[in-house]
Amino acid sequence: MSFIGDLIGDVFGGITGSKQAGKAAEAAGRTQAAAAQGGIDEQRRQFDQLIELMAPFVAAGQPALEQQQAFLGLGGAEAEQAAIDRISGGAGFQESVRQGENALLQNASATGGLRGGNIQAALAQFRPAMLNQAIEQQYNRLGGMTTLGQNAAAGQATSGLQLGSNISGLLGQQGAATAGGQVARGGVARQTFGDLMAIAGVAAGAGAFGGGAGAGGGGYSLSGGTGASMGGGGSGFAFRGF
Repeated sequence: MSFIGDLIGDVFGGITGSKQAGKAAEAAGRTQAAAAQGGIDEQRRQFDQLIELMAPFVAAGQPALEQQQAFLGLGGAEAEQAAIDRISGGAGFQESVRQGENALLQNASATGGLRGGNIQAALAQFRPAMLNQAIEQQYNRLGGMTTLGQNAAAGQATSGLQLGSNISGLLGQQGAATAGGQVARGGVARQTFGDLMAIAGVAAGAGAFGGGAGAGGGGYSLSGGTGASMGGGGSGFAFRGF
């Protein structure tokens, strides 16, 4: 009986330790999963801040691109003419033309060619040339804004792809951590069942060789969370949930 008692004590001690280890493994899995979720939440927060910071640059690039398309006639004849009229009717352009024409007239007056055909031709060509130059300058300035918006949008796209890749990895870590804890807990349950069956086998064998474990009321009763009971009057065993 001492041998069986020691064996039962050792096995149940192992069961208790295994259950504690299983719970610890499951808790560790939950902790790892929570840490991965924290990483996901932080990266999403950082990405949202990036989108907010770059939004004005993206917004500025869109209308600049539309105006460039208007100068190229891609928005139709009316849009093209409207873009040109905005430049030709602008105060800055009108002032530049006025100063330029005055300079031509003053030069012609100083050289005695004020009434000549050359000055008239120069004046006729001056305004269209100035307008073409102003359109080209405006198109190039708009190009800078378009590029700014394009770079901002590309930065958002790159960050989005990186975020997706990072979150995918963290979700994999979450799944692995959770599954690892569950597998460990399941392994403990299987081991516990095997240990209880081993106790039953040893006790049954001892009862057979010793004339029955319960003949003199010396049977064993094991109860509790991982309980099994071995009562008198034979070697029957009853196992309760573990």
